[in-house]
Amino acid sequence: MNKNLATVIMAAGKGKRMKNPDKSKVMFELSGKPMIEYVTNLALKINSDLIIPIVGHQKQTVIDFLTDKFSSHSEKLKFAHQDQQLGTGHAVMQTEELLKNFEGNVLILSGDVPLLTYDTVKSFLDYHYSNGFKATLISANFDNPAGYGRIIRDENRNFIDIVEDKDATPSQKDINEINSGIYIVDSALLFEALKSLSTDNAQGEYYLTDIFKFFKSKNIKIGATPVDNNIEITGINTVEQLEELEKNYITKTN
Repeated sequence: MNKNLATVIMAAGKGKRMKNPDKSKVMFELSGKPMIEYVTNLALKINSDLIIPIVGHQKQTVIDFLTDKFSSHSEKLKFAHQDQQLGTGHAVMQTEELLKNFEGNVLILSGDVPLLTYDTVKSFLDYHYSNGFKATLISANFDNPAGYGRIIRDENRNFIDIVEDKDATPSQKDINEINSGIYIVDSALLFEALKSLSTDNAQGEYYLTDIFKFFKSKNIKIGATPVDNNIEITGINTVEQLEELEKNYITKTN
């Protein structure tokens, strides 16, 4: 399997509940550093050949910060632009031009998930490669999974689909295994799958998760592996969540 790796970082969000519309969500700080800095450092640590932050809201501040902070890696750092917020699938569509000559795997991370560790991502990549999957995601088991997409498995516990919370049936809402939003996908299949997306869903957006429906329809081998520590895949949507994560970060590092 080709182990060339491009890392795409979702960093276009407005962060409506962060109470500061003049600031990009990923520029809010955890322990004195913008969240996007943690994620970009991780992308470098796993030896990404290419790092593509997808920028949107207040994008120039993100571009300026990363360009300056990671100036010694400027040959790896390229920016995709999502100026309309049409969903996670739409965000990744914006990277197509930058990845048109890339052959390998595309790791998709979120700029507002700052505590994901090298060890977890390394294990995730190993799981993907060793099983010969074409697309794999990190899942987690939550006592209260409300709001998250649910992982659907068959009778043999093989991962077969994701159902978003707003589209889930009552029985599917009882599933505790959720999608973290962290993926790795074979680049040759990614944009083919993205072209299959539609906005026919509860939010009227292009869901990135729907690429797994495409893979399922084509009998393409996909996988899902749960994270050991749920804190690592926790995203930030409010100031209160950021403060709570800060406590966990300080506890973890002391």
